[in-house]
Amino acid sequence: MSNNRFPDIPTFRGFSAPSRVESDIFDLEVEGELPVNLNGTFYRCGPDPQFPPLLGTDLRFNGDGMVSMFRFRDGHVDFRSRYVRTDKFLLERAARRALFGAYRNPYTDDLSVAGKIRGTANTHVMFHDGKLLALKEDSPPVAMHPHTLETFGYYDYGGKLTSETFTAHPKIDPHSGEMLTFGYAAKGVATPDLAYYVIGSDGQIKHEAWLTMPYPAMLHDWVVTEDYVVFPVVPITSDLERLKRKEVAFMWDDTKDVFIGVLPRYGKPEEVRWFRTPLRFAAHFLNGFNEGTKIHIDGIVAEGNLFPFFPDVHGKPFDPKKALARLTRWTIDLSAPDGAFSERILSDVVGEMPKIDERYATRKHLHGFMLCQDPERPYIEGKFGFNAVAHINLETDSTSVYYAGEDCLFQEPVFVPRSTDAGEADGYLLVMRNRVNEMASELLVFDVATLTAGPIASVRLPIRLRDAIHGSWVSGDVLPALELPDN
Repeated sequence: MSNNRFPDIPTFRGFSAPSRVESDIFDLEVEGELPVNLNGTFYRCGPDPQFPPLLGTDLRFNGDGMVSMFRFRDGHVDFRSRYVRTDKFLLERAARRALFGAYRNPYTDDLSVAGKIRGTANTHVMFHDGKLLALKEDSPPVAMHPHTLETFGYYDYGGKLTSETFTAHPKIDPHSGEMLTFGYAAKGVATPDLAYYVIGSDGQIKHEAWLTMPYPAMLHDWVVTEDYVVFPVVPITSDLERLKRKEVAFMWDDTKDVFIGVLPRYGKPEEVRWFRTPLRFAAHFLNGFNEGTKIHIDGIVAEGNLFPFFPDVHGKPFDPKKALARLTRWTIDLSAPDGAFSERILSDVVGEMPKIDERYATRKHLHGFMLCQDPERPYIEGKFGFNAVAHINLETDSTSVYYAGEDCLFQEPVFVPRSTDAGEADGYLLVMRNRVNEMASELLVFDVATLTAGPIASVRLPIRLRDAIHGSWVSGDVLPALELPDN
């Protein structure tokens, strides 16, 4: 008899227990008053495994991709959620059990799926050129219908996507309409190959450059400015022999240097410059901009390994003090032979998941949003998440924080402009709140101007939503109106 029970470990119990619910909910309950000018769709994507793990345990980041959407219109909100029908999802559904093994290690898979695409499409969901793309950095993007969430399949840009992989953090330039993207391990697992692409507003690949990273490593997020693209390589390393031994896919190696690769936006491979920096860990970036040859990179930076689930290659214990990450600005001056690297902490709050007013992407910004931990408030120990959300105003050098509540945790925020011509950060912040003890989910709507006063509206769900990883907002003037049945 097959084991169809999820293991009783933190990854799969409590609020983190798999939901596995695909649903359509018309006209969600709203407490408070939704702004009538809040018109568009909030998409979110996260892991929600449909079967217990093949090897008995797993990372939360290895679950099947579940995309959900909140459609705002005329003061009402409708909801829909669907699994992304990846090759992995379909093969395992047919077998009624897990067939793919450990996170990012194909050598742990059932032999029946050898050579199959293992991507879960569980990390991010973005809209470009009329297509909704579900993303995971170890595989091509998966196209979905922006209204029904029907899966269309892997999208390779008419056969022109030559990389095996595609980042979960492509950047959309709001000024040109281009999507800039890359794939690391582009020629297979644990390879140092990096493929960089510029995709036009018409959905056509218009530029491609292949680079070689200083060593094979996870390159989760990056930075795009008006004139340059920046590839930060931190020592979350991968190793083919380690994979063949069926060991963990990524490990922290503090004996390796940190590199920042800089390439002109339409540069050739030979134009890339790699600069060494002090030992740091940066998983996510808020934004970047350049002032001539000076490039400013704002990200969430820690002194050591931020991810305890990726162990130290030398067996050193995880150091939580070195994992405290803060919004930090890195500056590189291309006119200096060594880059003249410098850094400055922009806010003292400890947090992650930074978000910007996307209208200012690639250009100078003065505001940012992020999840954070308020150490002065009660926090649910042992739970994955953050107990507060912050607005960081770089113009006034101030930080505003809203606390989630004693039994609550927040998920990644997303910013929505009040209008197309509103000033930077003039608008609303959407944040999912987990009511952990109640096993309930709600979407909070804040007016950024009054963040600390609390949400102006709460959108209640009759189901629990497992944590998403990333999400995005698509304005209603970009997406045609979504119609849902009345029953």
